Amino acid sequence: MPPSHLTLTPAGPALAPRYRETPPKPHRETPPTPHRETPPKPPANPYLRLFSLPGARAFTLGNLIARLPMGMFGVSAVVMIAGAYGSYALAGAVSATGLAAGALTAPWIARLVDRHGQARIAVPATAYAVLGQLVLLLCAHAHAPAWTLFLTSAATATAPNTGGMSRARWAHLLKGDPDTLHTANAFEQATDELCFMIGPVLAAFLCSALFPEAGMLVAALLFLTGVLLFAAQRATEPPVAPRVTAGSPLRAPGMPALLAVFLATGAVFGSMEIVTLAYVDGPVAGPVLALQAAGSFLAGLAYGRARRSVRLASCLAAMTALMTLPLLAALTGSLPALAGGLLVAGMATAPTMVTGMTLVQRLTPAAQLNEGMTLAVTALLGGIALGSASGGWLAEHAPTTTYGYLVPATAAGLALTVRLITGRGTGRAGTRQPGTARAGGAQEGVAQPGTARAGMTKARRS
Repeated sequence: MPPSHLTLTPAGPALAPRYRETPPKPHRETPPTPHRETPPKPPANPYLRLFSLPGARAFTLGNLIARLPMGMFGVSAVVMIAGAYGSYALAGAVSATGLAAGALTAPWIARLVDRHGQARIAVPATAYAVLGQLVLLLCAHAHAPAWTLFLTSAATATAPNTGGMSRARWAHLLKGDPDTLHTANAFEQATDELCFMIGPVLAAFLCSALFPEAGMLVAALLFLTGVLLFAAQRATEPPVAPRVTAGSPLRAPGMPALLAVFLATGAVFGSMEIVTLAYVDGPVAGPVLALQAAGSFLAGLAYGRARRSVRLASCLAAMTALMTLPLLAALTGSLPALAGGLLVAGMATAPTMVTGMTLVQRLTPAAQLNEGMTLAVTALLGGIALGSASGGWLAEHAPTTTYGYLVPATAAGLALTVRLITGRGTGRAGTRQPGTARAGGAQEGVAQPGTARAGMTKARRS
């Protein structure tokens, strides 16, 4: 028998092939799977989602500081001038001069902002306005001739529309996200109401607790500080469009009719305030009026959580109905009833402004967004002045002051009528991007409200 390492073949014994066991493959450790963090879910609260955007908190903080003085200047000027000269008529006339000058210059300032950028225009314009306010303060303190008060009050008219600039930033940051932009615009409107709740109270406290010029001084410093902080946030600033050949946004189809609606809506605000001041006639008039702004503030926040907006005509119809509540409450002679009526009536303000400024955004080219919104604010200011005059006249000459509340209800009905006549064919809330105008009307949707109550304190005191 051949050895074990030999094997028989037809040719004889041969070496047997050696089959070696296959050596085990070296163990290779499986590289660990990289840990992929699950992106955090966006907050359920739409306002928390809004301020999770990079840079949103920074520019909003600066704008809030700059916007608070808008509710302080009117009261501060009246208290300061009336205390120094002993004439509320002079104080009201000087305040009205500044309001009128601001209405004339605001569209021009806004056009410069659109063409050259927010930081480049807003900072020097604010510095010039603050200088005028400080000179007005010195003239009143030194009992300078009355004509100097009118001159310096007109010099403060270069103040930029800080609320409009903030809304323009939201429109730039939230292109393609109409739901979030709707929330941002509602937040801006609620902020306007909050500033006109706090500003007059703060100004009156400073003027009475410190010295008559304290309100104006603090307001001027806050205004300049806020604009500087806001303008420093360059990452969120909208791009400029220096070459604009479209002319004024006033020429856009449908814009004149829409501004007529804003004019009538402003008359609602101006008449409601002056009539309430005449009806209450006491130190509680301010807190009672603040309830109207509080109602609008709460409604604005609630409207921002909604995922859709409604037609402007529907908002105006609701405003017309709610503006009858102060009249009915005043007929009872009960001050608590009037306060409750103003609170509920104010809830129509913010949704109307948010939806109304939507149409301004739709009708205005993107390169002229600030100018278009400022035209709407100018119309509101004109309406506030007309409403103050008509409401004050009726409250004084009617058999009772209560009849003055007919003016805001009538003005709201007029705004509704104008909208129904001129706004036929307007669609429901849409998602088109800002600045894409179309002839014959615009869809209502993502809002771009303006500073609806800008200058109301001035109009109230004048």
